[in-house]
Amino acid sequence: MIWKLGVWDLRNPRAFGLFLLDEEMVRSKVERLMTAFPRAFRWPQVLAFLFALLGGFSCASDRPAATTPPAAAQKPASPPAAAVPRAEPVYPVMLGIDVLAAENFAPIAGKRIGLLTHPAGVNRLGVSTIDVLRHAPNVKLVALFGVEHGIYNEMPAEKTYPDHLDPRTGLMVFSLYNGITHKPTKAQLKGLDALVIDLQDIGSRSYTFVSAMKVAMEACFENGVEVVVLDRPNPLGGLKVGGPPLDKQWTSYVGEFCVPYVHGLTIGELAYMAKQVPGVLDVPDAVRARGQLTVVPMRGWRRAMRWPETGLRFVPTSPFIPDFAACVGYATVGLGTYLGDFTSGIGTEYPFRGIAHHAIKGEVLERDLNALHLPGMRFSLVSVPAKNGQTITGVYSEVTDWDAWQPTELSFYMMKLACQLEPRNPFATASKVQAEGFMRHMGSTTFFEALRRDGAKVNLEAFLADWRTRDKTYQEISRRYWLYK
Repeated sequence: MIWKLGVWDLRNPRAFGLFLLDEEMVRSKVERLMTAFPRAFRWPQVLAFLFALLGGFSCASDRPAATTPPAAAQKPASPPAAAVPRAEPVYPVMLGIDVLAAENFAPIAGKRIGLLTHPAGVNRLGVSTIDVLRHAPNVKLVALFGVEHGIYNEMPAEKTYPDHLDPRTGLMVFSLYNGITHKPTKAQLKGLDALVIDLQDIGSRSYTFVSAMKVAMEACFENGVEVVVLDRPNPLGGLKVGGPPLDKQWTSYVGEFCVPYVHGLTIGELAYMAKQVPGVLDVPDAVRARGQLTVVPMRGWRRAMRWPETGLRFVPTSPFIPDFAACVGYATVGLGTYLGDFTSGIGTEYPFRGIAHHAIKGEVLERDLNALHLPGMRFSLVSVPAKNGQTITGVYSEVTDWDAWQPTELSFYMMKLACQLEPRNPFATASKVQAEGFMRHMGSTTFFEALRRDGAKVNLEAFLADWRTRDKTYQEISRRYWLYK
């Protein structure tokens, strides 16, 4: 059913608008809201929301805005949309938590549950999954589990923290980033019927939240606890794949899945693959077979959707991933700044989008990067103010053609360029700890050895061609675990 609603603009009583609202959309939004608030406060909140809903559909503010390329010495906008037009959503994608609520929480009804989540774990109205489950009927949320950065993003990167009581909810927070283990212990899982996982990934293998999900699955399967994964979009969409697959020997918390660096799957699809494929989970096959996994899929998400096309507000997943543009940048330049003197960002601006190198002026770097003619990319000189009143100059990397863009290739050209710019090959002089850390992130022992041996003369094009072939094979195989078209 389509509802026709006539709405007056209260600031201009003469203005009248006619809006077409889908019945399912309105009903599902109200249902989400009803589960997000204590019973005594629900109807005032619902009424307020309906007024906001009507006003919200009268403008285009929810749609991703077009952007223009930056000029030198100006603050650039976020990466623009692809040159190929995309369909804009009429209303936001329903996330796994939204679908769970729409199903009256049936998969976890009557169960004592723990929740592994972080600040980006929200429903499509922006209500925390913690609060949704706390007030869900016939569900007993008894514990929270926190990953890197904590459940409120209160911890800096790589900062460990202990188990503690959450003063806001009164629930115990079990730390899976405690400096000892990332895996839930038997004691932490004691008394739980199920562990619900609601983590927002960004589509790159080394971002640790998919690893947190995998090791949590292993612990739950070993201890007879069901796993319920609430699915979320891959911000890069489900069609982009790029970079070297991870060599098995380098599996770690920054690479628990032996997939290309940009993997093209949602977190729910990765969980489904881990359950179905022998050898992905680090547990005996009999334990994997017995393990209980429920993936609650999204509704309305399609593989071609990037984050701006979901209609959802992006909640920062960590301090340096504040928006969709940073997700793109993480895939593009993250590996290229691990060894050598390239830096991510320009001062404190543009994390994973700005690039600088102390040995080369910004103007020269801009020229050299544009001379690479990387498909779908453009580089612009930008300047930002420094604390001392001076300016800091660097290069802003921009995706101009999404379909042509190869997600990780810039990073590998940066590695080759670092060997050319720096007095000593940074890969040849890396310590054992640095080299192993680099390979755990990057994934290919063969390429590291070639960089260390050949430096700027490394045959990068041959490696890129080989990875593209392997990535295509991976994508064909991974299709059997796709939950969305």
